[in-house]
Amino acid sequence: MIKKIPVIDLKQHQAVSGKSGMRDTYQPLNSVFASSSNPLDIAHGLKLNGADEMYIADLDLIESVGHNINDIKLVNTVLPVIFDGGVKNCEEFEFYLDYAYKIIIPTETLESIDEMRKIFEKYPKQRIVVSVDVKDDELLAKNLDLNLVEFKEILKELDPDDIILLDISGVGTEKGYNKELLDKFDDLKEKLIIAGGLNKESLAELESLGIKKVLIGTSLHSGEVKILD
Repeated sequence: MIKKIPVIDLKQHQAVSGKSGMRDTYQPLNSVFASSSNPLDIAHGLKLNGADEMYIADLDLIESVGHNINDIKLVNTVLPVIFDGGVKNCEEFEFYLDYAYKIIIPTETLESIDEMRKIFEKYPKQRIVVSVDVKDDELLAKNLDLNLVEFKEILKELDPDDIILLDISGVGTEKGYNKELLDKFDDLKEKLIIAGGLNKESLAELESLGIKKVLIGTSLHSGEVKILD
């Protein structure tokens, strides 16, 4: 069975939902797992329904307008958190290790490939997740002068255990996975965690293709998809 890792985004201490990465339009999350948008309540509900880890993105941190890291730390006592705080460098990565069990290195915010190499040299791969952020079929990377193919070659060199392939254009849309993008990363399939716009039908397709893990938010919180189905 394909593993479904639940997703929430945090903004001003509550879980929020939105589409296609347009973060200024996000609204409080309505989830079948809790009666509020409080992240701790949602984590308890997810655990009761079979989740054994969850992904949290701190949108305030990513946009440098505040943080929710104390909420992250609390949730991490309920479910181990895979945390995206918009890590830029090795120093930030090290700081967040006290707040979550796995820390994401996102291409969107990473300062340089050298900083990523430092992280891989210093910390065990079990604590590292690389997120390949893609928007409009191009690598989203503010500070890296690389395309998707070039970045993939660096991933092959560093050999992470987990690689999130995130189609930001698909977030919240439930339109299904990006077939063309997945094809480009077919040779890293064993390591991939597919994310962005997944629905019930796409999960069965991805499983048939050999994908072992997905990140899932909208269709999980609406009740369309069950964690253990």
